[in-house]
Amino acid sequence: MYVFPDNEKLQYSGRIDFEDKQAPVMVFPCSFVKIRFSGNYLAVELENRQAYWNNYMGYILDGEQGSFLLPQTGRNALEIPVARDIEVHELCLFKRMDSCHVVTFYGFILGEGERVFKLPPLPGRRIEVYGDSVSAGEVSEAVEYVGKEDPEHNGEYSNSWYSYPWITARKLGASLHDIAQGGIALMDNTGWFFEPDYIGMESVYDKISYNPALGKIKPWDFSRYTPHVVVIAIGQNDSHPRDFMKEDPRGAMAFTWKKHYRKFVERIREIYPRAVIILSTTILNHAKEWDDAIEEVKESLKDKNIYHFLYKNNGSGTPGHIRIPEAEQMAEELTEFICSLGESIWELP
Repeated sequence: MYVFPDNEKLQYSGRIDFEDKQAPVMVFPCSFVKIRFSGNYLAVELENRQAYWNNYMGYILDGEQGSFLLPQTGRNALEIPVARDIEVHELCLFKRMDSCHVVTFYGFILGEGERVFKLPPLPGRRIEVYGDSVSAGEVSEAVEYVGKEDPEHNGEYSNSWYSYPWITARKLGASLHDIAQGGIALMDNTGWFFEPDYIGMESVYDKISYNPALGKIKPWDFSRYTPHVVVIAIGQNDSHPRDFMKEDPRGAMAFTWKKHYRKFVERIREIYPRAVIILSTTILNHAKEWDDAIEEVKESLKDKNIYHFLYKNNGSGTPGHIRIPEAEQMAEELTEFICSLGESIWELP
């Protein structure tokens, strides 16, 4: 039995490209499709397009997490082992990684005569995060390296399920769009993403497809998802190739960055006039001058629904990526802060 992508009983979450409803494309981390079904056979038909690293998809099946390596190219049917002692199963198939690859979903394959059941609705609370590799959960599963530099890896440790945005969303009972890309800075020609022709968040935030190595650049329709809370977690990769904010926080380059950062926040406010906006970085080591610059911009905006949030060990927690325990702690702190803003923040229609 083939379950096509436009089956009304499937459930999707994330900034997903539905231009072809029979072949939706997952781009961003934390994007997922869910199915509830009967029987003891399940396969998923996917087509992977790789830019770099080995690419893995994640899944939660009947409460247990798993993952599988994707072929670099081509359309493939991949079986997911199913327990035989459960009558009705629930699967969440999710994108573990950022736009180091994109995945086209063609459908699920079940046993003959099996059924698909309706799922409960997605949470009404909605969060959106704009961030870099930390927000994407990159290298999060390398738990032996808490507080340390990254081990050598080829994508196997990256898992958006353990990113602080998705942990926070689960703690709050909220849906999430995670607009996160490893290596990205605010402005083009800085950061690490798509080197040597670096692409910044200013060129990505309003796109559904943004990696030129993986196909046509496409705009995103913001009317499809309106968050109650927006987290802007940019300002860590911006020190490459030069840490100008640390070197000269009152210099011309620092002034230009703050001007662009303010314009970016104002654009997000224009798109989401009623949302709470939280400006932040993370516990990844970086010069405090970046957070000082964000505070300066926040104060200049004079918007009572824009906040600047600092973690307890902000900018000094680790020289490597954020591992699962560190992401849990970040999510706990961020959740506590969001909850402190009161229930009224979730009243946006």
